[in-house]
Amino acid sequence: MLNIGDMAPDFTLQDGQGKYVSLSDFSDRHVILYFYPKDDTPGCTKEACGFRDSYDQYLQANAVVLGISADSSHSHEKFSTKFKLPFPLLSDPNKDVIKLYEAWGIKKMYGKEYEGILRYTYVIGPDGAIVDAYEKVKPAEHAQQILTTHLSH
Repeated sequence: MLNIGDMAPDFTLQDGQGKYVSLSDFSDRHVILYFYPKDDTPGCTKEACGFRDSYDQYLQANAVVLGISADSSHSHEKFSTKFKLPFPLLSDPNKDVIKLYEAWGIKKMYGKEYEGILRYTYVIGPDGAIVDAYEKVKPAEHAQQILTTHLSH
């Protein structure tokens, strides 16, 4: 994971509507940047819907949520529409940003090891510095955990 206090690397990726979104577009807000393995899978859906259900609280705290996976923009659009997600999901098919944020690595499932996207989240302050980083994410509780820890003042 990147270190707390480091400047978050800028990037530009496409969202589900084909629009390009850059981290620097949100330089005056907190950014919750979460990496997830795959659209419309059980854990990823729980995590995304948690952010959706808390989204008004994020907006009130001057924060934006951005999700990143290697899925296509088309896949993101279907996932966003199906679950009425109010925040951008960004497509990183080459995994450049995923690797830049060190969210690519060894995973285990059913005793087998393989490489894949790690469920990491970074909280980035309005100044562009990383305020917190989460590597052990419980999808159903994660959105509220960030609000309670960082944004409820």
